[in-house]
Amino acid sequence: MAYNNKPKPDDRSDNAEKLQSMIQDTIQNMEEAEESLEFANDDTQRAQIEAKNERRRDSIDAMRAEVKDESNAQGNQYE
Repeated sequence: MAYNNKPKPDDRSDNAEKLQSMIQDTIQNMEEAEESLEFANDDTQRAQIEAKNERRRDSIDAMRAEVKDESNAQGNQYE
């Protein structure tokens, strides 16, 4: 039996679009979490939600930087 050990070609053509979609999903999750703060039972639960949203903000910043990098790479034909 012959095995093909060639790696798949690197297709980064839609990375920026995928990242943008991930950003939108994360923003939606943050908004839903903010709404749920109204129903938080105690300070611990409230702090957990707020901490998670802070991590989400950090992730969004990182994803936006990556979108910028991907857009630049697409403009340069991934050189």
